[in-house]
Formats: sequence, structure tokens, C-alpha cells
Amino acid sequence: MSVAPSKESGTITGKDDLIAYMASGCKPKTAWRIGTEHEKFAYCTQTFKAVPYTGEQGIHAFFQGMIQEFNWQPILENGQPIALSKGDAAISLEPGGQVELSGGLLSTIHQTCNEVHTHLHEVKTIGARLGIDFLGMGFHPHWSREQISWMPKQRYDIMRAYMPKKGNLGLDMMLRTCTIQVNLDFASEADMVQKFRVSLALQPIATALFANSPFLEGKKNGYKSYRSHIWTDTDPDRCGLLPFVFEDGMGFERYVDYMLDVPMYFVYRNGTYIDASGQSFRDFMAGDLQAYPGHLPRISDWTDHLSTAFPEVRLKKFLEMRGADGGPWQRICALPALWVGLLYDDEALQAAADLISTWTIAEISALRDAVPAQGLQTPFRNTTVQQLALQVLEIARTGLRNRGHLSRSGNDEGVYLNGLQEFTEGGMTPAEAIMKDYHGDMAALVRTQTY
Repeated sequence: MSVAPSKESGTITGKDDLIAYMASGCKPKTAWRIGTEHEKFAYCTQTFKAVPYTGEQGIHAFFQGMIQEFNWQPILENGQPIALSKGDAAISLEPGGQVELSGGLLSTIHQTCNEVHTHLHEVKTIGARLGIDFLGMGFHPHWSREQISWMPKQRYDIMRAYMPKKGNLGLDMMLRTCTIQVNLDFASEADMVQKFRVSLALQPIATALFANSPFLEGKKNGYKSYRSHIWTDTDPDRCGLLPFVFEDGMGFERYVDYMLDVPMYFVYRNGTYIDASGQSFRDFMAGDLQAYPGHLPRISDWTDHLSTAFPEVRLKKFLEMRGADGGPWQRICALPALWVGLLYDDEALQAAADLISTWTIAEISALRDAVPAQGLQTPFRNTTVQQLALQVLEIARTGLRNRGHLSRSGNDEGVYLNGLQEFTEGGMTPAEAIMKDYHGDMAALVRTQTY
């Protein structure tokens, strides 16, 4: 029997509220910003073991150091710091203790690279005192699931129980992967749609360019990007490509419809996560959510729900590019440079749209499935991903050159693509470079990939 829903401040009852929320992300080009995120594995320098949350050599102690020396502010859950904030930036924890920087909203890639440099200086300063260092790869090359401690976040407990019901590799995604992402703006619904289509079609190219996860528990795993492969066996309800993005009628409402069909994970109320895994946000809007009957959702519930879908490109009030493996600090700068160059300049965006204009959904899907194993050598029509990547890099360079943001030394933002260019011209992903230099010493490999 339904319980009459209670009205709370800021509640939503209809789809129009959700559409309006998404549309509120539209902003003029002068207000577009760059938000870069990256994750890294924390490990004990002497033992190479995963860093637990507690103890003298734990994440809690690391956070305390960041608070005391660099003025980060703690975000608490059950009285324990589970994240840090400073300005519009945050440091958070992934389920296995991966340390993530969600950077501030910046105007140029030069600023992004300065932010990354400052952040890595801070974490390495505190880490050195505790005997902790940080590894930049897409999948941890050595640890098993059992060797990794779970972080004390309630939402992860819910996801941990639910993931194995939907796929075989969801717990690996949670515990053993790291990524680099960039969040970018749009001017209008039409601009969002064009950028969504371009970035979704080209996401396999980015995956190849950043592929950096060729090992599983000390052995070669047969993939260039095992991290990308993991998403194919995590949860089909909330992962993968979104064919409807390329169909007529794509817009904010169509994405809202998709998200309403994605099963929920939780409702957050009064400091507690209520397990609503597998339940329907549509029922929530009707006041019939089994886990929380008689209550209507708030906009904060919708924003939480948006964060529980994991497609290759994710829409919130901005677009998130999600296809890249974690890597060394130069690649943290390269990922936003690639997408800003493609999407933030009209000439480049049109050139990228023209490049993918005849690609079919089936071809894009086949690319996405093949690239994790084949990398730059993946065939496409009468060419390869390597050749496509060189075209994409040239388009991105044009876009960055047109933006005209110069560093103090006079370089435009295209300088951050140089490393990608070198790898791509050589036909080699970062993963292949790692494997080429690997001679059975996993400790040595970890050291070479440490920030």
C-alpha cells in the first residue's frame, strides 16, 4: 500500500524538474571551465602493499598531514575524514584507497598543469613522511582484491554488495582501477548534443591513447587497457556506450529518461545511506520507493543518482570524459588538453564532427570492444586507430592553437599533447612501452610508474 508522500524542502515530483536541472548547465562560452580529475594508487614504499585507512601508515594519517600542513578541510563521515576540500577542489577516496583529486574550475590547461604539480608536491610531501608513495596506472599491476582494504564509506558498502549481482568485474573496478577524467561545459542543448556525440564516438581513441593497464596480479593480462575491459563486465544497466545519443530526438529529456531507467544505489539522509539498490527513481518520485516509502526525492538525490551511472561519457550539468587510464603526471595534463582542443573551439569541434559523421553505432561499438586489447593497432574501415588518433591529435592541436592561451614561455596549450604525439607516431600505447621495459621485476615496474 502506498504511503502519502511527504513534501520536503526542494523536493521534485516530475520529470520537468529533472530536465530543467540538466538544462541549467548551459552557459556562455566565456564561462566555460575545465575540471580535471585523476586517481592514483597509494602504496607503502617499503613493502609495496596497499595503504589501509587506519594506522600510522594509513590514509587517515595521510589526510591529517594534508589538513595540518596544506590547510585542506576535512569532510567527515561517522566522525572520520573520508575526503578533503579546499576552495572548489576536493580530494576523495575511491573504494580501495585510491586517492583522487577533483580539481578546481580553471580556464586553461596551463592552470590545470600547475594545479596538478602543486597537488603532487603536497601528497608526496606528506607521503614521504609516512612511507607512502603513489602509482599512476589504469589497473594495479600486482595486488589481488584480497590485499586491498575497503575505505569506510557507507555508499561503498552498498555498491560492494550490489556489484556482484550485475557483473563479474565490478569489485575490480572499485578496488583496482584508476582513471583520468575531464569535465567540460556546453552552451546550449544543441551544443551539448554535438559534443556528446563527438566525445562518445572518439572515446575509444582516447582509450587507446591512454591505455596503461597491461598487468593482472603480476602477469601480462592480454590487454593494453584492462581498466577499459573491466567496464564491459561491471553492470550493463549503467555502463557502456549510449546508442540513443546518436539518434534523432537526443537532448536533455532523452538522457533523463535513460537515468530514470538506471537502478538506484542509495538515498542519503541525515548522514546515513539508505540501501535502495536496484530500485526505481520513478517510484521515488511517486513516493513509492520501497527503501524510503512516503518520501519524495530532492535535487540532491538526483545529483547523487546521476553519479551512479558509468557510461563512457556522462552527462550532468556538464559532460564528463571517462575513457582514459590513469598515468604519470604529464598525461594528467594531456587528457584535458585533448578534449578541450576538440570541444572548446568551433573549428575543431566541426572538424571532429565531420570525422565521425558517417560512423555507425555498430562501428563505434566494435571500436569500443576491440581497443582495450588491440590499442592503436585496432583496425577501422580501411585504416587503424593509430591513424585516426593522429588525425584527432591534429584537430585538437588546431583547437588549442585557436584558443591562443600561451604559457609564460610562449607555448600554447598544444604543448601538453607532445607526449601523446610521440607515442602515437611510434604506434605504441603506454602499456606497450611498459611491457617492453618489463623484465619480471614488479617492484622496479612500480617505481617507474610512481609520480
